[in-house]
Amino acid sequence: MSQTQFVLGVPPPTWNDGEEFRIHCGISDGLTRNIEPIGNQFLAYVRRKLNNYSFSDDERIQAEAATEQAEEIILEDSEEETSELLNRDPKDWKEQDHYAVLGLSKYRWKATEEQIKHAHRRKVLKHHPDKKASSGDTNDDAFFKCIQKAHEVLSDPVKRRQFDSVDDAIDDEVPSSKAKGDFFKTYGPIFEREARFSNKTPVPMLGDINTSKPEVEAFYDFWYNFDSWRSFEYLDKEDTDSTDNRDDKRYIEKKNKAERAKRKKEDNIRRGKLIDQALSLDPRILKFKQEEKAAKEAKKREKEDAAKRAEEETRKVLLIKHFPLHYFSSSFHSRLVAQMLL
Repeated sequence: MSQTQFVLGVPPPTWNDGEEFRIHCGISDGLTRNIEPIGNQFLAYVRRKLNNYSFSDDERIQAEAATEQAEEIILEDSEEETSELLNRDPKDWKEQDHYAVLGLSKYRWKATEEQIKHAHRRKVLKHHPDKKASSGDTNDDAFFKCIQKAHEVLSDPVKRRQFDSVDDAIDDEVPSSKAKGDFFKTYGPIFEREARFSNKTPVPMLGDINTSKPEVEAFYDFWYNFDSWRSFEYLDKEDTDSTDNRDDKRYIEKKNKAERAKRKKEDNIRRGKLIDQALSLDPRILKFKQEEKAAKEAKKREKEDAAKRAEEETRKVLLIKHFPLHYFSSSFHSRLVAQMLL
């Protein structure tokens, strides 16, 4: 165990302990602490010791490994970059598909932070202006600016939510009520997409034909009380930063808020229509109604049968009271009473 020693410096001649210093409490006793080395420098030290590397050897090997990793990242870029995408104007960044720019079109709102980080690094290694210049490519850095803007939006949780709220690549139209096909295959993916806007988690999914009645009721109850975080700031036509005048800023903000509220209301109506339509077409609802009807009819029949049995018992008791016991000894009389009981 190592010990740290230090010596206090000599105070200046002008220092007066009576005027400039007061002791409020004594110095506590020393404590023994275990200090664990951590960090990149320590890891590098251990790596050199274990492999018997010099500083230069370790740096060279790490650089080679980083280069190989970068090449692997570039090779993973399987999404096609169309000429339209590569020739985008970075000034029109609000019109660009940020997921497509980073090669994440197939993931979109499901892309994780790690995937976004990885995709950005891959694109930077491929399109960095310095790399293009070294290879003799004199093209401008317009697409690189698009890459940087896409990363800026998708790596910021607030900005990403704003973009995901209005992502044109995801169809949020309500299907026709007359559309043919399996109900669960049609509406299951729609509710899964809608679930991404929920403030409450977990979000119940549609399920299948075998989902129980309590689960189905809980599903529709949740969706009829859906709490959405979806917002529409991304579609603001005017930016408050475009002017320094406070009155103009207030006017623009008021106008933007009104437009957002209008879109929010339309979105709530759209989602309500989706839920109403799904409820009306859900085969489980019809199945539950049929089961309830069958149960009521069975209960009604059981009640009627019980009443009929009680009536027969009453008739039997009355007959026994009106006819003497020896009356039943005759077979003729017995048949006569039996017919009366029918």
